[in-house]
Amino acid sequence: MSEFLFPDNTVLCNFAAVDSLELLRAALAGRGRWTAAVANEAQSSAKWIPSLANLEQQGWLGEAIRITTPEDLDKIFDERSAVFGGTPERLLKHLGEAETLYIIKYWGDFAGSWWISDDRESLRYAQRQGITTAETVDMVRRAVSEGHITAQDGFDLMKQMWDEGRRPRLPGSVTDLES
Repeated sequence: MSEFLFPDNTVLCNFAAVDSLELLRAALAGRGRWTAAVANEAQSSAKWIPSLANLEQQGWLGEAIRITTPEDLDKIFDERSAVFGGTPERLLKHLGEAETLYIIKYWGDFAGSWWISDDRESLRYAQRQGITTAETVDMVRRAVSEGHITAQDGFDLMKQMWDEGRRPRLPGSVTDLES
């Protein structure tokens, strides 16, 4: 059983918006993974945040995990509709969350993996399913604890994310990033 870390597109966008994808990469410590739907979302987001454009080629999230069996696809679309309100008219809405949470929950190779998101609804759902969760602030905290950034710089970075229109949960103070 391996513990992989699956950031969603929102987390990728948060770090990309402040030119800090390398910090996220360091915090993931070689364990970052993503699904095809999240990779596609990131590619679409590159229209607004250009540093996401070559993320797939960089390879530090591994090859995008593609779900191809009809049985898995049916279950993912059912769960996407039931849990996240996805509709047949908007087939891609919430697909990244549904794919990722499905493979963490049901594919043995990814048992024990983490879901990293700032989407409160998907975090609550994942937690109810027994999936370990984290947020952007936790990835910054991890980067601080591993010495990739100071707590003050991490705090300033998170405020910069807000200045860029991103809305991750902010730490209350610099010391909140040191724990």
